[in-house]
Parts: sequence; C-alpha cells; structure tokens
Amino acid sequence: MVAIAGHFFWIWPLALVVIWLGVFTFFEHDSINVINSLTASDVQNRLLGIPLAILGGILGLRIIAGEINSRTIEIIYTVPGGANRVWTIKLLAALSMIAITEIVMAVYIWFYFTHFPIEALLGAFLAAMFFMVVSMGFSALFRSEVSGAIVAAVIFSVSLLVIQGPSDNPIKIFSPFFNPYASNVNENASLLAMILQNRVGFFLVILGLVCLAYMRGERREKLLSI
Repeated sequence: MVAIAGHFFWIWPLALVVIWLGVFTFFEHDSINVINSLTASDVQNRLLGIPLAILGGILGLRIIAGEINSRTIEIIYTVPGGANRVWTIKLLAALSMIAITEIVMAVYIWFYFTHFPIEALLGAFLAAMFFMVVSMGFSALFRSEVSGAIVAAVIFSVSLLVIQGPSDNPIKIFSPFFNPYASNVNENASLLAMILQNRVGFFLVILGLVCLAYMRGERREKLLSI
C-alpha cells in the first residue's frame, strides 16, 4: 500500500470517508435539510460509487505510471518474478484499500442514512475497479499519470451523463454506474437480466483492460524510452 499511495496511504480512504459522507451528513441534518432524504436508490452511486470511482482512478495512476514518474521503472524489471508480479501486488493493494474504504462507508450509511441492497456494494466496487484499471492502462499507454487521469476523467463524465437519460434507454447498462435500484430505471424490464449483463460485462471488460495494461507493462523498451 505504501507503493500505491505513499507512507500516508491511510489518508486517502480516511479523507474520502470523512469529507464525502461528512458533507451529506451536514446537509441532511434536520436543522439544515438542504438535500432531500437519501434512500436506498442513492447508495450505489451517490454515496458509494462516485467517491470510490475517484479513489480507484487515483490509485490506478500509481500502479505503473507512478514507477515511470518516480524513475524507478528500471528497478521493477530486475525484481525476481518479473514486472507483472509487482503490478499484481500493487493492484491487489489498491483493491484492498478500495474494499476497506467501501466497507467503512457502507457501515456508516447503513446505520446513519438508510438500509440498502447488499448487491449495491458490488455495483459500486465494480465501478471503482473499472476506473482504476482505466487509469492504470491509459497512464501506462501514454507513460504519464496526467494523461491517464484526463482519459479517466472523460470516461467518468460520459458514464455519469449516460445514466441521466430516459428510463427506457437500453444504453444505461453500458455505464459502470448503472444502478438497477434508481427511480430512472425502467421497472418493466427484467432487472435481473440487466444486472447480470452489466455486472458480468464490466467484469470481463476489467479483466481485458488488466491484461492489456500488463502487456504494456511488459514492453520494457517502450516504458524505458523516456
């Protein structure tokens, strides 16, 4: 985890929990009541998915491109087991940080805001994984954390716009933020089929992006030609 977020790696998830949930707690307080009451349909994206996707994107930038910017990429290729072993360890460390953060946030949401379907945790986690591997892959492709962050930010914005469309728009299931519990999802459609298509589809996309990022990470001569 130190290699992913530095010696103060615990600050990222702690700040995310305190700031993001703190804002919602403050504005939903009875004496302020700026926002409407939060319901179970708000949990997957509004309370969990969006902040975790941001955290995942930040951590993904550090997996491969972080070594390039730190000028330590040459050392990675001398590690026994190859560079892929290092990428895997850093990837698992990032996933651990996301999972721990999600659990902490979910417990707070469950007891303070509202109860919610447990499956919503999977949707939020997959969204975080997706943006983590997107930022990891594109930052490795362009050999720059900034370039990877720009691409991830564009995809992030487009994904949010897609789920704002009409309820009968089938393109919603192609967004990592697809929320089957939201009021703008067509209830006449088979929700189970939509959930399976979205979750399984993005799981396969994530695996594909990881493989492509690993292939890029193995191209030693490309990553060293800075």
